[in-house]
Amino acid sequence: MVINHVLWLQLFTVIIYFPSFSNSDPEPIHDYCVADTKTPRDFFLNGVPCINPNQTMVSHFATSALSKPGDMNRFKFNVTLTDTNNLPGVNTLGLTMARIDIAVNGLVPPHSHPRASEVTMLLEGSLLVGFVDTSNRLHTQRLRPGDSFVFPKGLIHFLYNTHVKIPALAVSGLSSQNPGAQISSVAAFTSNPLIPDEVLTKGFKISGQDVVRIRSNLGG
Repeated sequence: MVINHVLWLQLFTVIIYFPSFSNSDPEPIHDYCVADTKTPRDFFLNGVPCINPNQTMVSHFATSALSKPGDMNRFKFNVTLTDTNNLPGVNTLGLTMARIDIAVNGLVPPHSHPRASEVTMLLEGSLLVGFVDTSNRLHTQRLRPGDSFVFPKGLIHFLYNTHVKIPALAVSGLSSQNPGAQISSVAAFTSNPLIPDEVLTKGFKISGQDVVRIRSNLGG
C-alpha cells in the first residue's frame, strides 16, 4: 500500500506540473519586460534583459517591420520576423509574428520549428500547406485568402505557392519568442562540418554523386 501511495503521489505531481513543462517559453513574472537592446552583454540569458519599466513607451509595443516584403532567397520566398530588436515589447511574451512572401511557384521547403507551434493565415494568393506527423501521415490543405492552418510544434511542414500568376502573402503567429527554424534538406546536406557521405547515401538511399549534386544545388 505504501508503494501505491508513492505512485499516486508521483502521478499527481506530474499532472500538476505538466502544463508548465508544455509551455514553449517561461511564463513572464511582470506585466511586460521591454528588451534592453542597447546595453552591451557578455553573458547570456533565456531571453533579453529588461529596461526599467518606468522608461517604457508605446513605441516599444508597436512595429512596422512586417509592412514590407524582404528579398527572395533561392527557394523564392522570404520570411520577415518580429524580434526584440524591432519590437522590444515582445520580450518574454512567448510569441513571434512573421510575414511570409512566396513568389509564383515558390516554396518554403520542408522545415520545422523546434520551440514553437505555428498558425498561418493566407492574405493573398493560393497556398498548398501541410505537415507530417510522427507516424509519417501527411496532413495537407489548399488555402485561399482568409484561410488559416496550424502546424504543431516541432513537426516538419511546408508552404507552396500554387498560383500561376499571383505571389502569396501570409502572416503567421508562433508560440515562442525564439521559435527557431531548420530546413530539412539544408540541415542534412550543408551542415558544418558535413555529415559523412556514407551516412547520407545510406540514409537517403542515394549515390555519392547524388550527395555532391544536392550539396552543390543547396550551396554547400
